[in-house]
Amino acid sequence: MGKLQERIQHIEREIQAACERSGRNREDITVIAVTKQVSTERTKEVIDLGILHVGENRPEGLLAKRQDIQSSAVCWHYIGNVQSRKVKDVIHDIHCLHSLDRISLAKEIQKRASAPIDCFVQVNVSGEQSKSGVSPDELRAFLQQLATFDKIRVIGLMTMAPFTEDQDVLKSVFSSLRQLRDEMAAANMEHAPCTQLSMGMSNDFAIAIEEGATHVRIGTALVGTESEGEQ
Repeated sequence: MGKLQERIQHIEREIQAACERSGRNREDITVIAVTKQVSTERTKEVIDLGILHVGENRPEGLLAKRQDIQSSAVCWHYIGNVQSRKVKDVIHDIHCLHSLDRISLAKEIQKRASAPIDCFVQVNVSGEQSKSGVSPDELRAFLQQLATFDKIRVIGLMTMAPFTEDQDVLKSVFSSLRQLRDEMAAANMEHAPCTQLSMGMSNDFAIAIEEGATHVRIGTALVGTESEGEQ
């Protein structure tokens, strides 16, 4: 068994355990393999092992892999901040955007997209200056503004937790996003059903799942690095 398969199996065990602890169903969790730091060849290996959701955070990385990987079974996620001027380069090659955080970006998506695209609105729950995202107290107004954009369907909310080993901090951030999601879903906005939660990465995905994550974005812990040798 190669290292890659071992990592995938280890992550699967962690996900199963988190689901058991929180009384959730495993089928409600989507694992996104974040392949931004590995080659197309490694990405193909990940796909061949059954991970069909792939995340990239740079236009050039996404487009290079999309050109080489033509499988219709793969769902491509854009997980990083995207400059408005770059929307035209990626919008036709992704199934889901995880970083909608400003009206100028929404306008560019509306202009460039040929069909409605699923989006997560990024929320800066932690309030860190280094992180992008709509502030929690501006979220409802932001979602209401999106009602006129028929090329955008807000399926949920996304956040990035602080990089810390303090589990109480992580739980607080993830729990806060879940509460915001529940409030927005209860508003019954047709363009923003807000049923999903994109939160949790390599170091904190188990906690995120316990707090309600439906999509976890896992990079190195899953795909490894190119310097590891045989996979």
